[in-house]
Amino acid sequence: MITSLHNPQVQAIRKLLTQARVRRQQQEFVIEGVRLAEEALGSGWPARIVFYTGQLDERGKAAVDGFSAQGVAVEQLSDTVMKSISQTQNPQGILAVLAQKTLPIPSSPDFLLILDGLRDPGNLGTVLRTAAAAATQAVLLAPGCADPWSPKVVRSAMGAHFHLPLITQSWQEIRWTLKSLSGNLTVYLADAVAGNPHTRVDFRSPLGLIVGGEAAGAGRESTMLADERVHIHMPGGSESLNAAIATGILLFEVVRQRAG
Repeated sequence: MITSLHNPQVQAIRKLLTQARVRRQQQEFVIEGVRLAEEALGSGWPARIVFYTGQLDERGKAAVDGFSAQGVAVEQLSDTVMKSISQTQNPQGILAVLAQKTLPIPSSPDFLLILDGLRDPGNLGTVLRTAAAAATQAVLLAPGCADPWSPKVVRSAMGAHFHLPLITQSWQEIRWTLKSLSGNLTVYLADAVAGNPHTRVDFRSPLGLIVGGEAAGAGRESTMLADERVHIHMPGGSESLNAAIATGILLFEVVRQRAG
């Protein structure tokens, strides 16, 4: 059992939790909690090591046993050590270091989401969770977005990482990706007021949807990439919507139209 707060493995976890540079260099990230551990295990996601405490419930113990059966190293921590590295108020007693992995995009996608400067980790995680629920086929993250592998994004996304291709790219790479994947995608840019109301746009054809960040909105590169603009009609007169809320409305309008 690891009982020292200065244990090298514990210090390595702290760096993964707090430093995006370390996550990028090591191509690893941290998940915490029974549900995310079950999601990772069920999806066959590659794990490096799993940490647990004696307070773990039966579901958590089953997850630890599942990782161990796959040959993943498991280590017990004292409650004090787990609490010192936990990012939650009430630790559930399980934490795992996983490999970062990019899931493949379908060869001919018809439903992509492009995020431009979405800096708030909580919003980004909520957007990813919503995108996975709407069966979006991939999310392209342009420069200026929060690190999709940060602890807050991972917690907010609630397992979306294990089902949704997430690709961080430059704008040049995004243009190349869209061109190489499909030549018939219409790219829509979500705007506060310009373009057609979202309920009057035909979203049944293959599309990519660009959503800008919370403060500055979409930038020049988004404007250049977009074929059309679309806005959400707000009869209450509000100036704008939270980025995650707006994304959810637009994504599920696509779902509604295609289901109908």
